[in-house]
Amino acid sequence: MLRIILSFFGGIFSFVVLALFFVALTIGGVFWMYGRDLPSHEQLASYAPPSISRVFSGEGQLIDEFAHERRLFTPVDDMPEMLKNAFISAEDRNFYSHTGFDGRAIAAAAYEAVASRGQTVRGASTITQQVMKNFLLSGDRTGERKIKEIILATRVEQTLTKDQILELYMNEIFLGQNSYGVTAAAQSYFNKTLDELDLHEAAFLAALPQAPSDYHPVRARERVTARRNWVLGQMLDNGFITRAEFEEARARPLETVQGGEIDSFRQSLPPRDYFTDEIRRQLSGTFGEEEFFGGGLSIRATADPDLQRYAALALQEALERYDRQQGRWRGTGEVIDAALLDSEDTWRPALARADVARDIHLGNTWRAAVVLEVSPDRALLGIEDVDEPGEIERADINWARGSLSDNLDVGDVVHVRAVTADSDGSFLRWSLRQVPEVQGAFMAMDVNTGRVLAMQGGFSYQHSVFNRATQAQRQPGSAFKPFVYAAALDSGFTPATVVVDAPIEVDTAQGLWRPTNASNRFYGPTPVRTGIEMSRNLMTVRMAQEIGMDTVGRYAERFGVFDRAQTNLANALGSQETTLFRMVAAYAMFANGGERVEPTLVDRVQDRWGRTVYRHDQRSCVECSEAGLPPNASPWIATERPRVMNAVTAYQLTSMLEGVIQRGTGRSINLPVPVAGKTGTTNEARDVWFVGYTSNIAAGCYIGHDRPRPLGRGASGGGLCGPVFQAFMQEAVKRHGGTRFAVPSGGYFINIDRHSGARLSDDASGPNVISEFFREGEEPIFGLAAMIDGGFAMGSNLPLYDSAPAQSGGGSSSSGGGGGAGADFGTVSSGGLY
Repeated sequence: MLRIILSFFGGIFSFVVLALFFVALTIGGVFWMYGRDLPSHEQLASYAPPSISRVFSGEGQLIDEFAHERRLFTPVDDMPEMLKNAFISAEDRNFYSHTGFDGRAIAAAAYEAVASRGQTVRGASTITQQVMKNFLLSGDRTGERKIKEIILATRVEQTLTKDQILELYMNEIFLGQNSYGVTAAAQSYFNKTLDELDLHEAAFLAALPQAPSDYHPVRARERVTARRNWVLGQMLDNGFITRAEFEEARARPLETVQGGEIDSFRQSLPPRDYFTDEIRRQLSGTFGEEEFFGGGLSIRATADPDLQRYAALALQEALERYDRQQGRWRGTGEVIDAALLDSEDTWRPALARADVARDIHLGNTWRAAVVLEVSPDRALLGIEDVDEPGEIERADINWARGSLSDNLDVGDVVHVRAVTADSDGSFLRWSLRQVPEVQGAFMAMDVNTGRVLAMQGGFSYQHSVFNRATQAQRQPGSAFKPFVYAAALDSGFTPATVVVDAPIEVDTAQGLWRPTNASNRFYGPTPVRTGIEMSRNLMTVRMAQEIGMDTVGRYAERFGVFDRAQTNLANALGSQETTLFRMVAAYAMFANGGERVEPTLVDRVQDRWGRTVYRHDQRSCVECSEAGLPPNASPWIATERPRVMNAVTAYQLTSMLEGVIQRGTGRSINLPVPVAGKTGTTNEARDVWFVGYTSNIAAGCYIGHDRPRPLGRGASGGGLCGPVFQAFMQEAVKRHGGTRFAVPSGGYFINIDRHSGARLSDDASGPNVISEFFREGEEPIFGLAAMIDGGFAMGSNLPLYDSAPAQSGGGSSSSGGGGGAGADFGTVSSGGLY
């Protein structure tokens, strides 16, 4: 009997052992099979998750962010213990004790699933397993993926420390609101850094991984609050918090950015503008889009926030002033269905969805509004972010033709701004506003470093992201003439050389070209200085013909105005398109004495580890690292910038461009420091320009329609763009000052009669006397003996220069259009403007 019993139990034991052997063999086989060809877990040790790239102003103020996945990387050692404990309690209470997977949790989850017949299915993945799924595997819910997850989790636990695994998890996990990682989520939901989070807020973040898209703090407030409280309970059970802390945190209401109880972090940033968007365009091309949007770059921009604001306001004022002179109301084109206007609960959400610009602060902030009622003399408006309705009187649009009811309909979405008292800023009334149809651009840069201080590419970035400072190809007109004069000065001309101002006929393939001056007058033999001050087209064409357009083209290319200059004679009057960005950079080289300067919007770029990967300023500081210097010695900055222009030529040209401001087409400019510049107005005033500079800042303005058409009678570079330059530079010189332009070595001064070009005595005085700078080693020829007619053989019997009054207004010459087609015979045959 005993032998039978022993035999029976021996058989059972053998069966169990054999079964266990085959189970182990099967499991081993499964793990061996699925463990082959798995992705390498060792790469996690050097993993750098995609992170936000941030743009800072020159003063270190955060001004913009760019990211596909909004993530801010934070080392685990810098994370509060409270936050780490919240996630461990919610996701993996045995995190610090298991070896990658939690067998007890898996068994418990399996038992619950079987006992409930599939009604209760909960996950049992550890934090390590979730890291494997997020980093190395797909999110498919299959047994195969689960096995691979466990295998990789076991392996990675042997490679990385627990804290390293937790660091990867808490920086990678998606937590809703396009926020990846706890740092970005804390900012998105609570506008806080990690060390500022309260206990209940940390528990809320730990509640999100289970269903981040469903746990919306407004739409699913009760559900996510219950989940938050459950996390707090787990923290209590695990001994991470006390009963008192639990009760206090559990009683706290859920207040978030999404619920409107907390201001958004984005609200603390200035609205995205043309400057930071241009940085995006340039750096995403340099570094690649993946690195720019996910590399965690720290970008130090050259922008001066105050000057950027002045630039925007100066351009907006000019564009709005011109727009109102046209007397036509256009509105926004957005309309809200009249059926939604009966209740604030319906028209306010509709107004919030209206696609209109909200980044305009001209006068006061422009707000979106909807017309609720309208009569010929009165309109009632519902205004965004304003509780009470606003009223508009007919007198407010006296600048526009027609009554209020002629221009507005119920449901129209419009812009309004508050009109306030100058004395105390108190509210007076609401005023209708509209984004101008005409557009323009403005840019300012440091002439010595190339740092772009301000850039405004249009009236409003939110209205139109097209950056007209860098992307719009337009004809510069007479703003191009300084490059013709620079080439002439280096080819033997002097400011006192006399050039014939007389009719010209040029036989072209398109027909006979007869350029004229803006005044339709001819002035006879005239000094070069007067030619540029008064923007004489005929003199410019004769000079270009004399020195050759190939020479002029090489100069324009050297200064970066064009990549490849056209050599047709009409281009001497600015018929070839270029950008404001290129023109301002080229003028900066006049200002700094003829040295090459590369414009830049970025001072420095650092990667996520703080290493500098780009620096614009390549100059070196000599003796800055010396511990001690001899008496009267000091460090100095060494530069190896190439010279693109003779220093004497640069000073001669600058002196003549000062004359443009003092006596010529730029007389509307009046600054407390020396200033030089040139206006530009193309045929029919399709494009108007002003580009100028002080001793340290070059700035330029362009105004025109995006689809080129005439701006109307009387429009000119001096009249439209001159006030923009004036308004901006008035503020800029307060911050950056300005001095007299430096006189280079290698030259000497001689008194000249600016009307005739004749030499005067050293003690001569009077309004016609100008002290001109000449090169050493040159013996200038004065008066008619040096007269140039450009080879046209005309004008030899004309009277000497007629000192007629200067024409008023702006800039230059030549052609007829803007963005795309080059000048043809039709656009240049009638001559230029000024």
